[in-house]
Amino acid sequence: MIHLLLFIGTTELMLIAGIALLLFGGKKLPEMMRGLGQGIQEFKKGAKEVTEPLEEAKKEIDEIVKE
Repeated sequence: MIHLLLFIGTTELMLIAGIALLLFGGKKLPEMMRGLGQGIQEFKKGAKEVTEPLEEAKKEIDEIVKE
């Protein structure tokens, strides 16, 4: 699904932004985008909390295997 987002051009982005503006209005749209940004930030933080212990465990396993 992410690979599909890479192929969205300027025209498509403008069309999506225009539709969002019509649906939600100019006052509500900045609040929604702020919420979306905070959601993405929380997702990244959560993903980092999950992957860091896994990377540390992998390093420990690699050290044990080398011995």
